Order: sequence, then C-alpha cells, then structure tokens
Amino acid sequence: MSTPRWTAADLPSQDGRIFVITGANSGIGLPTTRALAEAGAHVVLAVRDVGRGEAAARSISGDCEVRRLDLADLASIHAFADSWLSEVDVLINNAGVMRTPERRTADRFELQIGTNHLGHFALTNLLLPRVTDRVVTVASGAHRGGSISLDDLNWQRRSYQRWAAYQQSKLANLLFTLELQRRLTAAGSPIRALAAHPGYAATNLQFRSERGLEDRVMAIANRLFAQTDEAGARPTLFAASQDLPGASYVGPDGLGEHRGYPTLVGRTAAASDVEMAKRLWILSEELTGVEFPLASAQSA
Repeated sequence: MSTPRWTAADLPSQDGRIFVITGANSGIGLPTTRALAEAGAHVVLAVRDVGRGEAAARSISGDCEVRRLDLADLASIHAFADSWLSEVDVLINNAGVMRTPERRTADRFELQIGTNHLGHFALTNLLLPRVTDRVVTVASGAHRGGSISLDDLNWQRRSYQRWAAYQQSKLANLLFTLELQRRLTAAGSPIRALAAHPGYAATNLQFRSERGLEDRVMAIANRLFAQTDEAGARPTLFAASQDLPGASYVGPDGLGEHRGYPTLVGRTAAASDVEMAKRLWILSEELTGVEFPLASAQSA
C-alpha cells in the first residue's frame, strides 16, 4: 500500500474522537498531538513532566489536556489508568528513551526496556477495556539489529550495552503489537494494534547518551541528514487515522526508510516471530503484574 506524499494536511476530520498520546510534549509526539488537535480531536498529553506538558499544550491550537504519566513507574501507570473513566478512541504509545546510560526504573527494570516496552505494555492492557478503535505503538528501524533475551531482559547478568538495549526495546515494540493483535482477533475484538516508525527524524531523543562528543556528533548528523519532527510524525498519524489491517507497520517510503512519506513497510524475521511474541508477552505479564483484560483470549 502506498499513498504518495501523504501529510498531516490529509488527516480526515477527527471531531469527537479522543486520543491519548504518551510523551506528547516533545519529539514527534508534539507534532502528532498538534496535527490531531487541529483536525478536531480531543488529545490527552500523557507526560511525566506536567509543567512541560502544559507549556506544550499552550502551543497547540485545539482541544487538549495534560495528565501525568511516568512510564518508568508502574504505580504512576496504574494511577493514570484508574483515573481514566471515559472511552478512548486511540492510544498512541509514543514516549521513549534512547541510548541512555545504565539506569533502572522505579520497579528495577532496565530503563529502556522498562519505559519503551514494559511501561507501554502495562498501560495498554490497563486501558484496553476503554479503547474503541486502535492502539498505535511507535517502534524504530533500530529493531533490525535487535534480539530479545528472555532470560536477561533487564540486563542484570549481561554487560550493559546502551545501543543493544535500545534495539531490544524496539524489537519488543513490534512483537508486542503482533501478539496484541493476535489476542484481540482471538477475542473477537474490533480493536486494531498497529506500529509505526518515524525514520530518521531530528528530535531530542538523540541527545540522552550523556556523552558530550557523541551527542555533538548526533547534532551534526541531525542537521545534515534527518527529516523534521513534523515529517517524522507522519507515519504515526497515518497509522492512527487510516483504514489499515491489524498488525500493520508504517514507516517512511524513502531510501532505507530514513525519510519520506508514510507507507506500509516490512520488518525482520525476528519481529515476525509469533512464538517469541507469545513468550515475551507472558514474561511481560509476569514482570508487570498486568494481564490481557479480555478473558476469552487467555486460552487462545
């Protein structure tokens, strides 16, 4: 499927629809939020820093609100989900961290797998009974170099490698989407699970290494090679608004999927491994204590 030169200007009206977007105050999350609000949606900025979220909300022309959510803290995720009393049309799992030094979440998960995968895993399952349309999870082309270590998902025995940890978390995003769609289908649910990646977009995500030289090199590369954050948001917006099959993966149509306009893209064999997706799901339930809420699919 290809839709040449699709942009946020091609978004259909989102009047009356509710979107929850994690990490909505920066990176590709902000232009995603802005485009949806301008199209008529009510957008909830689910952010760790409420002050920064409110500053972002003031820059948006449209209907939005800010709620606190720290994906690196299961207690915060439960509090967010418990406070949500209405339906939500679309959940966009956008927030993420990249190439961070070795750190732990409040629940002692490695920070990148904990934030990028386990936090969104818990949030999605807790909100799923209220979702009416779809869940879109932002992955990355970095999944292509990733592998899942089920016996050491949180880097407790291996020597920590920040890039490999990021790649693992992005592969986990795609496996999560695959298994979520399988379970939804087995439960007879009309909800769709989709994934998207922004290509190489210039955002603040690239500057979390806490290595001065490395971050300066990334800043130069961003100026020379990256597309804008608005362009990077297009695949997410496409996945969130177009009539696509469940488990679809959307990315840029340019060379190497680094930049361009949204289209359906491929994934590695590892990201299509149904058995690994099931095993990662089971482990994620054990680690987070959060289970798939549609009981009819439990035995599927």
